[in-house]
Amino acid sequence: MKLSIISPVYKGEKMVEELVRRIVLSVQAITSDFEIILVEDCGPDNSWGQIVEQTQKDARVKGIKLSKNFGQHHAITAGLDQSQGEWTVVMDCDLQDRPEEIVNLYNKAQEGYDIVFARRAKRHDSFLKRKSSQLFYTFFTYLSGVPQDGTIANFGIYSRKAVMAMNAMRESMRAFPPMAKWVGFNRTAIDVEHSERFEGTTTYNWTRLINLALDFSMAYSDKPLRLAIKLGFLISSLAILYAIYNVFLYLSGSINVSGFASLIVSIWFLSGLIIFILGVVGLYIGKTFDGIKNRPLYIIDKKTF
Repeated sequence: MKLSIISPVYKGEKMVEELVRRIVLSVQAITSDFEIILVEDCGPDNSWGQIVEQTQKDARVKGIKLSKNFGQHHAITAGLDQSQGEWTVVMDCDLQDRPEEIVNLYNKAQEGYDIVFARRAKRHDSFLKRKSSQLFYTFFTYLSGVPQDGTIANFGIYSRKAVMAMNAMRESMRAFPPMAKWVGFNRTAIDVEHSERFEGTTTYNWTRLINLALDFSMAYSDKPLRLAIKLGFLISSLAILYAIYNVFLYLSGSINVSGFASLIVSIWFLSGLIIFILGVVGLYIGKTFDGIKNRPLYIIDKKTF
């Protein structure tokens, strides 16, 4: 039985050696036939140099360097495409996903599950990080219309059947956890211990989280378009009520300059509404345009195997 462990690496120069050491120690309890695929997402540090060094020490470690920063989820896709294991583990490189939990994930999968998610029952993140993540998943759940569990991220174990199904999804908008849920199959989640970040700080700030929520929502739902329609209907209803109100004021002699207030309000309000709706539609058209280009999801610059 071959096991693949995939970890996207970004600004992980000081983490790679410890990551590999702990993964090796953990998975040896399951099998001696495993591969560790580290995908370097073209970060600004010397992560690739550290990955190459680890591959020279242990042939079971494989390195992939992307040609530019494609993003975490595209890096995961690159690893999945290269993986050969009957079971595949996906985990972050910052060691908040503890390699020691891989055994528990594998044992749970042997009960008949194709996908076992790692649920972070107690997160060891800063207050700001927890709140921003909570906001992200709340925003994503609302816009996508699909409940999202903020305690579940990329960490989990996936059968070969599930990996092949996810590899068949080649849309340019990548979101690994929703993709893993979308493919179906028999899946579950177990509580795991979550650790503090081994080194440095997270690269996900508020702006990136909000942009991700918007991107993921447009990739998996048309709810923003539906909200635009509802907003347009609401504005039209308010406009009718406002028109009736102005007729009442005119008949009662309360309007000195006929039409001025209603004209200004209508121009400003409706212009803003039109621009807003065009913006929502434009975002969808832009994402569609990106998709029909059919560009590769990632480009590999170097490989060590």
